[in-house]
Amino acid sequence: MPALPRLILASSSAYRRELLSRLRLPFEVMLPEVDETPLPDEAPEATALRLAEAKARAVGARAPRALVIGSDQVATLDGIQIGKPGDHARALAQLQMMRGRRVTFHTALCLWDGCSGTLQRENVQTFVTVRDLPDAELDAYLRLEQPYDCAGSAKNEGLGIAILSAIDTSDPTALTGLPLIALTSMLRRAGMPFFSA
Repeated sequence: MPALPRLILASSSAYRRELLSRLRLPFEVMLPEVDETPLPDEAPEATALRLAEAKARAVGARAPRALVIGSDQVATLDGIQIGKPGDHARALAQLQMMRGRRVTFHTALCLWDGCSGTLQRENVQTFVTVRDLPDAELDAYLRLEQPYDCAGSAKNEGLGIAILSAIDTSDPTALTGLPLIALTSMLRRAGMPFFSA
């Protein structure tokens, strides 16, 4: 059996590492060191795709013959980007703004193939409806889970599922940060074997 291509995840996210490990492929992690500031008047989907590609290319430049995975997620409400809150007060303000409403998450994925010089990109949208909960419940949730490093202040893979009333997506792993259905399609096109007879 031929050796597997070198696979690198260009991310500092523990969530993405956990998701990628589900595929049971050996991989490395390298930090992309990319400025994630949105450009002026940049559409949310464009921000996510640009950053996913920038991360993959930045790491690909340091590992020239590898398959490099870059991903980025942008949450939006009424077309306005919602970032990672960073602290309790900002997280509570985010959830108060989002409650009873539908939020769109753009999870962009990029696979850079250093051997062929090819790039695959895709944006997976997830629509999330947040329950219309009182401030006390939102505050209690945040104190229990502390999702301050998550765009939109909710971890759907944890207790955050209790503050959501609906999730609509073609890829259930996209909301957590790495769309595995899209990624496995990209890896297959790049020649990565998943199962051997």
